[in-house]
Amino acid sequence: MKRLKNSIDPEAIITRFYPAGSYTRDLLLRHGELVGRKALEILERADWLIADHEFVVQSAVLHDIGIGRTRSPELGCTGILPYVCHGVEGRAILDRLGLERYGLVCERHVGAGISARQTVQRKLPLPVRDMFPLSVEERLICYADKFFSKTDNGRHEKTIDEITAGLARYEAEYADRFLALHRLFTCRPVNAAGLPYSIQCTAMHGKTRL
Repeated sequence: MKRLKNSIDPEAIITRFYPAGSYTRDLLLRHGELVGRKALEILERADWLIADHEFVVQSAVLHDIGIGRTRSPELGCTGILPYVCHGVEGRAILDRLGLERYGLVCERHVGAGISARQTVQRKLPLPVRDMFPLSVEERLICYADKFFSKTDNGRHEKTIDEITAGLARYEAEYADRFLALHRLFTCRPVNAAGLPYSIQCTAMHGKTRL
């Protein structure tokens, strides 16, 4: 992966924690490339949004850096924590490197954001605080990430219906949040006169891919 000018080197950061040639390192870089490419495609279409493209590409590589601390043998990870913890663990790793902005992307991309209420009600092993993506870049990584599974190494790009069905198996609120992100990135806002800048949003049917 080519290093961006005057920026951090996300591939080198991944390699600090996952040795070159390891299955998990290669998986993270492949997944990060897919998510980053998808995110840039979305931004190209959503020209009403302003985002830091360089930060988006870097964050796409780093957002799952915490998976090594989880018990996910199918991803080559032999940690002891449940997979849901990989976001907060990723934040802890990047915060210690002084990369707090990237750490927030890690923490806030899991599911479609996790509320303090959900953490308590579902007894999740997470800090009790709202962990919703807030910035455009955080929301974009959270959204683009859902189109690809690491377990199949990104061979299949999911449809909107597949994503929402998968999230709804955990809780309907996750699917609702994802669809809110979908609207953000596919529906132009109205202007001051209350008229839409475009005629309609991207269709949200089973075969739709952005």
